[in-house]
Amino acid sequence: MVALGIFLSRVVGLVRMRIFGHFLATGDAADAFTAAFRIPNILQNLLGEGALSASFIPVYAGLLNRGDPESARRVARAIGALIGLFVALCVALGVFAAPWLTDLVAAGTEGAKRDLTVRLVRILFPGAGLLVLSAWCLGILNSHRRFFLSYAAPVAWNVAMIVALLGWGNRTGVEELVAKVAWGSVVGSLAQVLVQLPTVLRVLGGLAGTFKGVEREVGRVLHNFGPAVLGRGVVQISAYVDTLIASFLPTGGQAALGYALTLYNLPVSLFGMSVSAAELPEMAGGEGADEARAAWLRERLGKGLRQIAFFVVPTTWGFVLLGNVIIAALYQSGRFTTDDTNYVWAVLAGCSLGLLATTLGRLYSSTFYALHDTRTPSRFAILRVASNVLVGWWLALRAPALLGVPERWGAAGLTFAFSLSGWLEFWLLRRALTARIGHPAVARGFLPRLWLAAAAGTAVGWGAHLAIGAVHPIPAAVVVLGAYGAAYLATSLGLGVPEARAVLGRVQARLGARAVR
Repeated sequence: MVALGIFLSRVVGLVRMRIFGHFLATGDAADAFTAAFRIPNILQNLLGEGALSASFIPVYAGLLNRGDPESARRVARAIGALIGLFVALCVALGVFAAPWLTDLVAAGTEGAKRDLTVRLVRILFPGAGLLVLSAWCLGILNSHRRFFLSYAAPVAWNVAMIVALLGWGNRTGVEELVAKVAWGSVVGSLAQVLVQLPTVLRVLGGLAGTFKGVEREVGRVLHNFGPAVLGRGVVQISAYVDTLIASFLPTGGQAALGYALTLYNLPVSLFGMSVSAAELPEMAGGEGADEARAAWLRERLGKGLRQIAFFVVPTTWGFVLLGNVIIAALYQSGRFTTDDTNYVWAVLAGCSLGLLATTLGRLYSSTFYALHDTRTPSRFAILRVASNVLVGWWLALRAPALLGVPERWGAAGLTFAFSLSGWLEFWLLRRALTARIGHPAVARGFLPRLWLAAAAGTAVGWGAHLAIGAVHPIPAAVVVLGAYGAAYLATSLGLGVPEARAVLGRVQARLGARAVR
């Protein structure tokens, strides 16, 4: 249900990005919007889903599992009140400090582009605050195993921006258009909260409450929240350093980064986040002696790792070797040309090399959160950020001249550094958790079989690409990616991958049920 909700919201998000590319491509206005969007988003990324899930869900779900729903409701209301007050103050400060934040995060942006970025930051900040409240709703609903609504709610946010793009795309200049899209983002953020709020109110029995009787539990949430925010904070520092570095690249660097990361984040959310989000309440509910709890966590972790890897390995191969087919189908329209497609493909390939590490790392982090340990993932996040900043700066701004390639290709070097640092963090997380609970249950040779199946799928996909010749990007993608996916599934079945049999079994069961109806 998490994956289905994320899939719907991401598909609509891709539609939004295609329309955005049609009207704005990789010009100055697109650069300004991409930079401005990331600045207020610090609220959502610092205080939102990641930090709240890490600190709030283990405590809230634990109270529910122990049969104390009234205390759980009190904790949820108290945390909601504290988050709401803090976010309101941050939004006010962000609107006031927009010029200084822009100069800090996008120092290479000057003149009219800077002025436009400042204007957009001020518009977008209230929407980012609303998205934090949406993450609070998500934590409550996830703990009650109501996964679909909270992960599908961003559909409303994306639809609001699509309406703004289609409504004003042909009626105004590009600067006014991105301002309308920013206001659409704010309206969509409010809609995303309102979609979830009725169900949250039914679960909590209202928003009014008291801290009385739950001071210890609220204190535990806040105690775990600090390290979680620190971990998210250093990751955000890395993201903003990337934006800062990209602002010194030629026009189009920031926009290309935005297009590529939209695609990159699809499997991160669809597979890494969905499995991690579904497993966290289950892991947090495990009880018993230390060894029994460790065995429970190893079993859940191993299952989740296999699920993620089965889907992410072929996605990695697809992004790296067939990325031009995907990007052309999604974005190549209007002002977005074949040259833009190849540019974004290179940027996407750079970050996709670390896709498996990032998605598996999310599940390792969730396992630490289930153990009420938010500090260990935070320490490793700091190391990841430090390596990403140092390597990313060199690859983006120094390596192109040494290699004799145009400066704009530094954007691909920036995302390649992101992949290297992702593998470092994953290795540290895996080593620390293995020392604590033992090795997860993953069959020997599982990953090599997936890599072999993905290689076979890629060969079939490229064969289909060459066979159909020059056709429109969308039917080309349907043929090429369809052949690739079918070959991957068939090969993994032939190699005895259990997850392939499970996927095929679910598809057959669904088709059989429809036939009966």
